[in-house]
Amino acid sequence: MSHGVEHIAGTTMHKRRGELHHGFRYGVDYVLIDPEADQPKPRLFSRNRFNLMAVHDRDHGGAIGAGQGAVWLRRFLAEQGLGGRKLALGLLTQPRFLGYVFNPVSFWLVSENDALIAVIAEVSTPFGDRHSYFCHAEGFAPITPQTRLGTQKALHVSPFQDVAGHYAFGFEITPSQIAISIVFTHGENGVVATLSGPRAPATSLGLLWASFRRPFGALRTITLIYWQALRLRLKGARYRTRPTPPKSEIS
Repeated sequence: MSHGVEHIAGTTMHKRRGELHHGFRYGVDYVLIDPEADQPKPRLFSRNRFNLMAVHDRDHGGAIGAGQGAVWLRRFLAEQGLGGRKLALGLLTQPRFLGYVFNPVSFWLVSENDALIAVIAEVSTPFGDRHSYFCHAEGFAPITPQTRLGTQKALHVSPFQDVAGHYAFGFEITPSQIAISIVFTHGENGVVATLSGPRAPATSLGLLWASFRRPFGALRTITLIYWQALRLRLKGARYRTRPTPPKSEIS
């Protein structure tokens, strides 16, 4: 999976389809870590302690702010019958920036013999809700760039979309790059979202440069979310109130 902390200086794109068109593209910084290993880290990145950028176990694997990290994932994989297999784990996520964290979506990557066999898309909302989608092919066959993994939408993410419809996930995780697509479809409406970027070892210089080029990290992310929501509202998008979140943690 990963040999040391990796920095993905990527691009995310969202394009709304249907009765109201809207789209945007932004640069975004993710890191890819082994959530169970004490990996070589640049001085400006930390695990479970304050730094310019950091990843904390409590931010992932369970309720927001009360996560258990890889322990949660191992327990879930065992429940799926994968407990006796030699699996490598990776966590692809936006790091905390000077202690502030918000991740619209993080990805738990599960590999066996260097082949990706499962992904958990951990979706969090500005409303404080979280739900994860377990993506795998039949029989946990390797996930290829051509594989499309579908699931029903369960979480209220955008106040301008119904909690209905279907997601189709695509994952291309190679030693040199990451490319992820999420296509949401609800009748004639929907959203296409992508995340892509090259994989590179994280360095203090690279993280420092990212903090200048895309300042404030996760705080910038939440600010842009509200900005796009305002733009949609001004375009006349219908606002939906937040429904009760799903009782299940993973679907």
